[in-house]
Amino acid sequence: MTKSTAEFDIIVYGATGYTGRLVAEHFVREYGTGPEAPKWAMAGRSLSKLEEVRDEIGAPASTPLIVADAENEGELIAMCERARVVLTTVGPYQIHGDALVAACVKTGTDYADLCGEPAWMREQIDLHHEAARTSGARICFSSGFDSIPFDLGVLMLQEHALATRGSPAPRIRGRVRSMNGTFSGGTAASLTATMKAAATNPKIIGLLRSPFALTPGFEGPDQPSGMVPHYEEDLGKWAAPFVMAAINTKNVHRTNFLLGHRYGEDFRYDEMVLTSPGEAGKKAADAMLELLKNPFGAKPPKPGEGPTPEERENGSYDVLLVGDFPDGSSIRYGVKGRYDPGYGSTSRMIAETGMALLENPGEGGIGTAGSFLGKKLVERLESRAALSFAVES
Repeated sequence: MTKSTAEFDIIVYGATGYTGRLVAEHFVREYGTGPEAPKWAMAGRSLSKLEEVRDEIGAPASTPLIVADAENEGELIAMCERARVVLTTVGPYQIHGDALVAACVKTGTDYADLCGEPAWMREQIDLHHEAARTSGARICFSSGFDSIPFDLGVLMLQEHALATRGSPAPRIRGRVRSMNGTFSGGTAASLTATMKAAATNPKIIGLLRSPFALTPGFEGPDQPSGMVPHYEEDLGKWAAPFVMAAINTKNVHRTNFLLGHRYGEDFRYDEMVLTSPGEAGKKAADAMLELLKNPFGAKPPKPGEGPTPEERENGSYDVLLVGDFPDGSSIRYGVKGRYDPGYGSTSRMIAETGMALLENPGEGGIGTAGSFLGKKLVERLESRAALSFAVES
């Protein structure tokens, strides 16, 4: 059976979890059973819970349900053989993800997840990239708020620079102007698992620190650290460290690497959060530096927990990307999202990544949303997921 004749277009794996349920809801809400609807199924380790969630989200009673345990290689391979694309929200991926990636690579099934665990991602690249190229499987990590707005925002800014100036920006600053929402419990659990792994394996610490951890064999120029609060004259605001920069910057560099260094081999990139002008902005920036030591507070969210529908609906984010050129000029590019970043927007982003993989065939390997899909995904996100990408004056 070829993948073009697979039983299902998309399988949502982890559909009984908090975020997986939101992904399934997106397919029900956005596509229903109309002519554009993909053939999709819900999967998880408990049939009774799958039935419960299916009914609660208003999915048709005929929605296929698949039982597969994250630790059962046979069940995962059988599931992957039935699908063209598998979307997984079952993390931390370094604990629960090995067998599913291997199954997708073996069966030539496209895959997208919400991973923000760079040491595990590098391990999977080393293990499976060449095999995925051979089987045709596209393994697309970090298909949510980390790292799609940043990865695709940088790509779109550089495409604009190449079209209007004939060369890419050698330096881009990613700056979060606002973020109204919460981090997911999965993000907190992933960070905790990564820190535990680093405590027993010094090699992981090196990968976490390196901006080029996901570009095997390539080390680019020294990068701005993004860890020192400072005032940015051109923006008129203080900039402070951003907790997700450690994963986003690595994915941006991997996209550049996989695209044959379209941004240049000397490309430099960092991410920070903008506060405000004056002394108040400085105090806020310094406070964010302290917050970075414990970003989730005394009671971090647990996997499976999340905000209310109203909180998801009222969330938003606004990212500014500034491309700086040697002559002192710059390009400003904005990426904005409706819905809270950790759940409402992330669930829509991974769902549309799955749709874009489905509709845009490509070569296999372990890559990024930017390297696999680029502008095709941007178009889907703008039309189906309430994101906007635009050059700013």
